[in-house]
Amino acid sequence: MSDFRLRVFQAVAGHLSFTKAAQELFVTQPAVTKHIHELEKQYGQRLLARRGNRVALTEAGRLLLAHAGAVAAAEQQLNDQLLALRDPDEAAGRLRLGASTTLSQYVLPGLLPAFQARYPQVQPTLLNANSERVAEALLRGELDLGFVEGRSKNRDLHYELLLPDELVAVRRATPAGPPPAPLPLAEALAHPLVLRERGSGTLEVLEFALRELKIKLGGLPVAFYFDNTEAIKGYLEAAPEALGFVSRRALARELAAGRLEIVPIEGLHLPRQFEAVWVQGQPLPRPAQRFLAFGQSQFRAAG
Repeated sequence: MSDFRLRVFQAVAGHLSFTKAAQELFVTQPAVTKHIHELEKQYGQRLLARRGNRVALTEAGRLLLAHAGAVAAAEQQLNDQLLALRDPDEAAGRLRLGASTTLSQYVLPGLLPAFQARYPQVQPTLLNANSERVAEALLRGELDLGFVEGRSKNRDLHYELLLPDELVAVRRATPAGPPPAPLPLAEALAHPLVLRERGSGTLEVLEFALRELKIKLGGLPVAFYFDNTEAIKGYLEAAPEALGFVSRRALARELAAGRLEIVPIEGLHLPRQFEAVWVQGQPLPRPAQRFLAFGQSQFRAAG
């Protein structure tokens, strides 16, 4: 079995934060610090460089992170092989997945081919809907496992961290490039805004952050609400004065092609979490268990 200290190290390296690693693993921050110190003592060198509240990987830390990912992948493969020997039908049958738009478009598709190759007897389907509708489908028994974002929680559902994410403000790329300094909040929010629809986790995160700043969404100049991120990006490319809010994970192609650019905003930070979700008190079907474990393992290995 793998060393739990390696899991702790992977969590710290993934978040670059002792606090967030402790939250992910459901342990105390002193426990995280203790495990890291033990690893550094064992290998005789620093694995993490600490500068105030900031954390960065050293060269030794990067080497250990690659090793930890390989160890986790090997252990998962062993577990799968042993499971197949014990019960060949354990990871077989239908798998009804549901995911909010950002996850279904930019996160889960990258997992599905490898999962299907490892579990060819599982037949997955994927419902693309906003977080609210995924929760409703779970409660109606139409899904086995869901993936959502946002801050709202339903007491009849169980939530488990999948990976962190961040919303960013974005606009059509300009000749001058992104502003050299963050825009004042009032200036940014004076632009025509292009947002996700009601019921989406993306809009919920933004609305909650604005509420904390005593700003009501209803008082802002919203140009359009869309039910998917691709539509927001397309609108922004055609509307140079508009500003949208989307997941950083959804922008790789547009940023690389120079079609859109991220606009930092003073005093507005929009971190969020992607979470797996299922009906409280009900065991996950075996295919859903395997998919959740597979996804968590892949994201840990990727850092």
